[in-house]
Amino acid sequence: MIDTLWLIGIGTGSPDHVTGQGMAALRDAAVILVPHKGAGKDDLATLRHRIIDASGSQAEIIPFDYPVRDPDLPYAERVARWHDEIARRWQAAVAGTDIKGPVALLVWGDPSLYDSTIRIAQRLDPKPDIRVVSGITAIQALTAAHALPLNTVNGPVLITTGRRLRDHGWPEGAERVVVMLDGEASFQTLDRSDLHIWWGAYLGMPEQILDQGRLADVAERIVTTRAEARARHGWIMDTYLLSTCN
Repeated sequence: MIDTLWLIGIGTGSPDHVTGQGMAALRDAAVILVPHKGAGKDDLATLRHRIIDASGSQAEIIPFDYPVRDPDLPYAERVARWHDEIARRWQAAVAGTDIKGPVALLVWGDPSLYDSTIRIAQRLDPKPDIRVVSGITAIQALTAAHALPLNTVNGPVLITTGRRLRDHGWPEGAERVVVMLDGEASFQTLDRSDLHIWWGAYLGMPEQILDQGRLADVAERIVTTRAEARARHGWIMDTYLLSTCN
């Protein structure tokens, strides 16, 4: 049973992106759960192990297999069932283990921003004591990599998903839009000549790739670069900022 659960933000996968508080939490954890996401994604588990090793943690490492979503279900039901199954697998992974301290999970980016680990943790029964250790977000890593302020002077920023961008187009009245969780390069659906894009993948890692420019000029190049990188590594994590051109 998981009595105490720590959700530790690890940034975009580089040990340098984990805060001192995050490293201390890893050292103090008794058990660390590490998901394995299937063929072609072994690098994701390797990155987690690299961060654990860098922290000097002596925690017991327990792997578990990550479930996949059922594509035949409606989106909301698909995600809800997926979250239920992830929670079940956390509990199954530690069943029979004599846990004498906190159980930790390493969460990409920050657990509070476009991530469902907190919601999944709240599904556990009995509900554990949950502690969240914030991490570097992909947004911070992206703007830092491009030496770019997130907002214009006194300007708003909207954070959304690729799905919403595809379904609803450019948000009305938006000036700057950050797009996350976009596996389909949804900027291709925008028929606008006044947008600039700053894009990045594997942010903060040695494999980091950046591109930027007027969307109409660089969209096809980014799509090609993204596909080649995904084929080479077996996975990709990327995000981008779109802005109206002034």
